[in-house]
Amino acid sequence: MPRSSDATPAGVAAVAEHPTPVDGVRGTTGSRRTVLLFLGPFLVLFAAMYVAPIGYAAVSSLSVVHRSALGLTAPTKVFDPIGNYTRAFSDKDFTASLGRVALFGVVQVPVMLLFALGLALLIDSRSARGKGLFRLSSFLPYAIPGVSAALVWSFMYSPQSSPIDRLLAPLGIRMPYFHEGTVLWSVANIVTWSWTGYNMIIIYTALQAIPAEILEAARIDGASAFRTAWHIKIPAVRGALILTAVFSIIGSAQLFNEPTVLQPVSRGSVSSTFTPIMSAQSAVNAGNYPYAAAQSVILAVLVGVVSFVFFKLTGRGERA
Repeated sequence: MPRSSDATPAGVAAVAEHPTPVDGVRGTTGSRRTVLLFLGPFLVLFAAMYVAPIGYAAVSSLSVVHRSALGLTAPTKVFDPIGNYTRAFSDKDFTASLGRVALFGVVQVPVMLLFALGLALLIDSRSARGKGLFRLSSFLPYAIPGVSAALVWSFMYSPQSSPIDRLLAPLGIRMPYFHEGTVLWSVANIVTWSWTGYNMIIIYTALQAIPAEILEAARIDGASAFRTAWHIKIPAVRGALILTAVFSIIGSAQLFNEPTVLQPVSRGSVSSTFTPIMSAQSAVNAGNYPYAAAQSVILAVLVGVVSFVFFKLTGRGERA
């Protein structure tokens, strides 16, 4: 039997306001189950598609493949934690591919983001006409698969079929697309053409989030379009620029499709170890999976470190 004091309206309100510990535990348990129910499919797929392959590659890289001199016996794996990593850092082709991709990222990423930012600012300007058409035409190259785009550009680069060379022929100019010193920038041109529109859409979306009152106030104060863009719009899309820069850094490390497609027509300037991923693929083709895994782990660690440092530097500037 409840006590008379508990049966009063004040007693009922007090009980409702301060639930028993059992009710609190049940509520917390139910919330956790709901969260796990929604996160479960993602966590399973993330573990199966990302964590498991990374773990398998890391474990595989700790073994070294030994083959007999005559090749009469099957290759054997011997546990050697640093063997593949020592070989990778002493492999001139692999280290050269790392340096090549680093140079590619340092030059191509800022140029591409500058183009993307410029396009986004032009389309966002008050005087722009046909914004939908320009957004679509800028984004269209990204909609074309990377391999198809590389095939089209290989046709554009070919001395036998290049329309660019035909236009420049009367001037006596011949573009060295596949020269050893310029082939990297031929690849960079394809990547820039393909991904500028994608980054432009991200930056343009961030521009749309700027309050109209701020832009109107700048216009009333007499700020020119350039000053508005420099002092208001560009600082406002700082987060989008950081995001696209990190995506582009990761994409540069994954450079594979474009140089692989250009390799048959490059006259040897694009080797099978032109990029780190191509080098790892070459090791796979040779049947040396542990060495390919070690190269992949090294690339992943370097990209992670560069991304972390980039976030730290940009975050420090943002807090300042």
